[in-house]
Amino acid sequence: MIPQEIIRQKRNGGTLSEEDIQSFIAALASGQLSEGQIGAFAMAVWFKGMSRDEVVALTLAMAHSGDMLSWTDIDRPIADKHSTGGVGDNVSLMLAPIAAACGLAVPMISGRGLGHTGGTLDKLEAIPGYTITPDAMLFRKVVKDVGCAIIGQTGALAPADGKLYAVRDVTATVDSIPLITASILSKKLAAGLQTLVLDVKVGTGAFMAEPKDAEMLARALVDVANSAGVKTSALITDMNQPLADAAGNTVEIRNCLEFLAGRKKNTRLEAAVLAFAAEMLMKSGVVSSLPEGETKAADAISTGKAAENFARMVHLLGGPSDLLEEPDKYLAEAPVTKAVPAPQSGWLSGCDVREIGMSVVDLGGGRRHPDDRIDHRVGVSDILPLGTRVERGDPIALVHAASEDAADAAIAALAANYRIGEGQPAIPAVVCERIVAIARG
Repeated sequence: MIPQEIIRQKRNGGTLSEEDIQSFIAALASGQLSEGQIGAFAMAVWFKGMSRDEVVALTLAMAHSGDMLSWTDIDRPIADKHSTGGVGDNVSLMLAPIAAACGLAVPMISGRGLGHTGGTLDKLEAIPGYTITPDAMLFRKVVKDVGCAIIGQTGALAPADGKLYAVRDVTATVDSIPLITASILSKKLAAGLQTLVLDVKVGTGAFMAEPKDAEMLARALVDVANSAGVKTSALITDMNQPLADAAGNTVEIRNCLEFLAGRKKNTRLEAAVLAFAAEMLMKSGVVSSLPEGETKAADAISTGKAAENFARMVHLLGGPSDLLEEPDKYLAEAPVTKAVPAPQSGWLSGCDVREIGMSVVDLGGGRRHPDDRIDHRVGVSDILPLGTRVERGDPIALVHAASEDAADAAIAALAANYRIGEGQPAIPAVVCERIVAIARG
């Protein structure tokens, strides 16, 4: 295998064979390629794209570049969900224990936040003692005993993806749909999944701001995942406002506990969680319809089974055993809490969700660079949903900050970010579209 010939072929618009892709990824994983060669390959793909068969081959090659998990000793369907990232999106925290309570096994390998989006692992690290990188034996034990475990990716899982992504990040090739697809799915395939549900965000707080781009990515992901042997569907969901009424790390853990206690009913967050739970259950064959799946998921919350699963998962992974009963004992609070006043009276009609996420980053609750340290205490809570009527001076949200100056800066940015109109606005549904496998002749 001559790397430059593979690069040249793709640069010129040619189609790479499965063998060429496997050889290139094997060389990448073993350290035989230079950063220049990896970057040239990524740029060639960015400009020339890839066919479905090429993306399937790339996904499988990256998945097989490291360990492949197997769950043959677990007698439940193996399922997972992945989100492309948003603000106030803590669905995974509740969804995994709900799905486990309904009979699925969910070995959820999650990521950190970067840019304006929050990361599931960063939120879990707000819980004292929680281990996001357990050894394989503990990971397997928690999945088997509880039904779910939310952890971080290890270096042994799809290592080629990590090496390729590091170069994409500094060569302006992150937004290539073939490379995004292979990156997301290679880790999921390596995790040994039988079914997968994808959450592709669209809107001002999403990486795909335009509906056509979100649909293109969703269809690519669903098509490739099914072709690679994992039953997959996708929901395109609205990110033109924060999904939860909290954005940050500790504040989203608190939001999760409130949700599992049944105190977040009739919210956009509840609609999203139940929709994804139903999709996972139907995809896995546990239920025969989406309404049946939503009912089963709602029962898991109302009976307390989902909350019990979350508590057991946290404890087995090193966290406190009484987090649900004594959250204030473990979840640190920011020293300064201040309200964001509405600058005028009217209806909350719009906001730039990316800017809300960046306000959390500016408070210290997110990263501008991968090695930045996070202050888990800070964030924004009690965020009013769009479509709410407010009077001048009413609190739109609460800022949790490390200092008065940081709080005041966040308040000014958030107050300026919201649009307030005279008429009640139309609010898009949380789930915009459902993408299922494309039938092939």
